[in-house]
Amino acid sequence: MTKIFKILLFTLGIATLQSCCRSGDCDETDDFPGTMVVSAYEPVYMERPAFETSVELSAPKPVLNAGKIYVQGSYLFINEKNEGFHVFNNSDPSNPLPIHFLASPGATDLAIRENVFFINQATDLIAVQVDLEGGNLTVSKRIKETFPVMLSPDGFFPYELPENNVIVNWIPKTNTP
Repeated sequence: MTKIFKILLFTLGIATLQSCCRSGDCDETDDFPGTMVVSAYEPVYMERPAFETSVELSAPKPVLNAGKIYVQGSYLFINEKNEGFHVFNNSDPSNPLPIHFLASPGATDLAIRENVFFINQATDLIAVQVDLEGGNLTVSKRIKETFPVMLSPDGFFPYELPENNVIVNWIPKTNTP
């Protein structure tokens, strides 16, 4: 078997296992008799109106859960997974200075072209005009539901997605069975 064919079979198998109960007409034990399969995480929801107005520049804060890193000119951007981006003045790479935090709940990636930041904000793709010197930003475009619903870190799809809500993060359950 070729490597590509093996990867395809593996991916198809995982997708089949994950989709077994998405329709809601089976219970959590149907595919694994005698066991209960549940995620160790619970979704963090945000109502869509609040989600769509949540992007803002604020004071710098500590990096706690770093994701991808992006460098543009004399600026350094470090993703705070599912929360936004730390912005540093990187004129002196041996001493980057924190200048802003770009809050964007659900965000994990960023691309910049000219002065437009393209951010995957959970399920949406947004274009943001940013003035880092003046500390201002404007969301100039939002394309809703460009990306799939965020899966839990252990690969689970939410059983229910409340209407007009977006999953912006997953947090560990406090009482995992």
